Amino acid sequence: MSDKPYVLVLYYSRHGSVAAMAEQIALGVETGGVEARLRTVPPVSPTCEATDPDIPPQGHLYCSLDDLRGCGGLILGSPTRFGNMAAPLKYFLDGTSSLWLNGDLAGKPAAVFSSTASLHGGQETTLVSMMLPLLHHGMIIAGLPYTHPELNTTTSGGTPYGPTHVAGTDNRPLSREEILLCKALGRRLAELAGKLAG
Repeated sequence: MSDKPYVLVLYYSRHGSVAAMAEQIALGVETGGVEARLRTVPPVSPTCEATDPDIPPQGHLYCSLDDLRGCGGLILGSPTRFGNMAAPLKYFLDGTSSLWLNGDLAGKPAAVFSSTASLHGGQETTLVSMMLPLLHHGMIIAGLPYTHPELNTTTSGGTPYGPTHVAGTDNRPLSREEILLCKALGRRLAELAGKLAG
């Protein structure tokens, strides 16, 4: 494991929109001069015996507790499930109590992002639902300030709580404003992680 500081971009994506956002956020992190580490979580099975391989067949690696423990900052992303984060991400976070007991994430910056099928599909409540466990871990939550003009001009996703994307029922690509806001959040977290690390 590298001793070099990094920002962990941790997400769950079912149809690819959240993964696309994660990659744009990672680009923003790296323009801020910090390594971005992209990680995902496996799906949750309704069958207790079902298991996934330790390494996914494609895409980013699954996150480990060591990835979380060693990060200088965390950006968490999920699609919306009835106004809440998706079960696979919640399941993973529920397993981080050892980090909580040791205060491993306390004082580190964190941010959140999400994608929904409709404009009013629970974007902001999903973002807030992801903030709650981060607050319990003692993390410092960062959003997007209105100094980013895209927050005032977007007709799709984008909130001061964090970047969002409106995928529609046809899984449309990220809009120009959504991409810019994703990159802005990544850069902001990189800069905050650097300042908080001293």
